[in-house]
Amino acid sequence: MAPSFTARIQLFLLRALGFLIGLVGRAALVLRGPKFASKTPPPVTEPLLLLSGMQLAKLIRQRKVKCIDVVQAYINRIKDVNPMINGIVKYRFEEAMKEAHAVDQKLAEKQEDEATLENKWPFLGVPLTLKEAFQLQGGEGCTLAAACSVIGVGSDIGGSIRMPAFFNGIFGHKPSPGVVPNKGQFPMAVGGQELFQCTGPMCRYAEDLAPMLKVMAGPGIKRLKLDTKVHLKDLKFYWMEHDGGSFLMSKVDQDLILAQKKVVVHLETILGASVQHVKLKKMKYSFQLWITMMSAKGHDGKEPLKFVDLLGDHGKHVNPLWELIKWCLGLSVYTIPSIGLALLEEKLKYNNEKYQKFKAVEESLRKELVEMLGDDGVFLYPSHPTVAPKHHVPLTRPFNFAYTGVFNALGLPVTQCPLGLNVKGLPLGIQVVAGPFNDHLTLAVAQYLEKTFGGWVCPGKF
Repeated sequence: MAPSFTARIQLFLLRALGFLIGLVGRAALVLRGPKFASKTPPPVTEPLLLLSGMQLAKLIRQRKVKCIDVVQAYINRIKDVNPMINGIVKYRFEEAMKEAHAVDQKLAEKQEDEATLENKWPFLGVPLTLKEAFQLQGGEGCTLAAACSVIGVGSDIGGSIRMPAFFNGIFGHKPSPGVVPNKGQFPMAVGGQELFQCTGPMCRYAEDLAPMLKVMAGPGIKRLKLDTKVHLKDLKFYWMEHDGGSFLMSKVDQDLILAQKKVVVHLETILGASVQHVKLKKMKYSFQLWITMMSAKGHDGKEPLKFVDLLGDHGKHVNPLWELIKWCLGLSVYTIPSIGLALLEEKLKYNNEKYQKFKAVEESLRKELVEMLGDDGVFLYPSHPTVAPKHHVPLTRPFNFAYTGVFNALGLPVTQCPLGLNVKGLPLGIQVVAGPFNDHLTLAVAQYLEKTFGGWVCPGKF
């Protein structure tokens, strides 16, 4: 099903537009942007910052550590590091200290034993951060990686949990759709988007993923099997090193392919698991499948949300091309990624014929994967074609997110797992995918990969 010549020309122009937007962004940054010296976050010296959320919660419940000391340790770290990374856009230090004091007071009263406290409040006293979708994309990933937080919450409709987690060398889980409520997010996804947007946990330590997911899902956790024991050597592992060569996406970095192969070799020789290399030919249509999902109507017949309407803020008309010109002059109130997305939005629409064509491809690929994985299989796939890019570079490769976005379109649970650093100190990683509602498999593999390959790397150790 090769794209027609006209379609190839259109897609080439889209890619060229993304490249030009990136050049504009770089030029503007040089000409008028703030200058930042290259800085590295200081190493972590406070032991409390090197404990998982589960470890901290246990120590707090046992009254061995005071919540106020934990919160103060993270406040100190944020004050030291956040001016360099700008990962946190809203401070609430005074409120946090008051809440920590209230936790310590409650525990001092000893009205409930440790087991009761763990059952009612698994993360009682543990600080967390939440993704800010508008003021700072990707802030949650760098905040966690820099040890300014231990657990966090993100949302994912095309990879917005997994890509920042990958770029920053931490764990991020996109749950099976419909398990964790999306209530309270803005903007709320509508139309077909509502079916594939997921809210999920992000953290430095893999052991925090499942407990966080239980808390976030509430009653929806009954749809998963998180308490089921997983015997990794009995799982069937499948892997694929790239999407098969789509001309829309960058080639997968050799570093990432080698890291994936190290995982495969370890699973085969050390764990003794069944590992099979597969070629899913339809994966090369990842971007088209994601667009198909985004352009679909919901079960209630509602049209999907238009990004340009969000920019308009309650009905105000926004001309993306005019805003691009204004941005180059320093006069636009919008960011260059938002302007670029609005410019591309109209070009990414599919007519009914194309929609039906790629909807059929999506259904076929999902059937193929679900049947292959069953209830005892996982699929290893790159988290992104490249390691963490420099600022503005993603604008020149606007379709690379399809490596994560395809699994939103297919509605499968995925965990991004760090695999250490390359020779330049940039994180390596891999996606672990399972069949519908088999999140427990990907989370179990995440813990194993953490023990085997080291997981998150503390700042200052490279």
